[in-house]
Amino acid sequence: MPYISITGLTLRSRRHVFRFWWHAIGSMTQAKRAPGNRSADARTIAGVHHTLSVWDDEQAMRAYLNSGAHLRALRAFRQIATGKTIGFVADAAPSWDEVHDIWASRGRAV
Repeated sequence: MPYISITGLTLRSRRHVFRFWWHAIGSMTQAKRAPGNRSADARTIAGVHHTLSVWDDEQAMRAYLNSGAHLRALRAFRQIATGKTIGFVADAAPSWDEVHDIWASRGRAV
């Protein structure tokens, strides 16, 4: 069964918009090319910048998480945003209609 990862970030200030998008684009490009990634997408829902990615397994997601553009984004995260994440194994990815509710009710602060 695939490993599902949902993130949601809120910018600390409008002045961080450019820096946020710089990291977001690099991280999404890396995710889409990462070994073990089945899909990766992003949307803004209720003012929260969400990502939804599907991986072969948790190990593939963690290898992506701790390397390249995403690692650089993690290092900048506390300065530019607040947020929560959730990862879980499931038969299929949730729909975008479900993502924000899952994140809000089950996500944990990073």
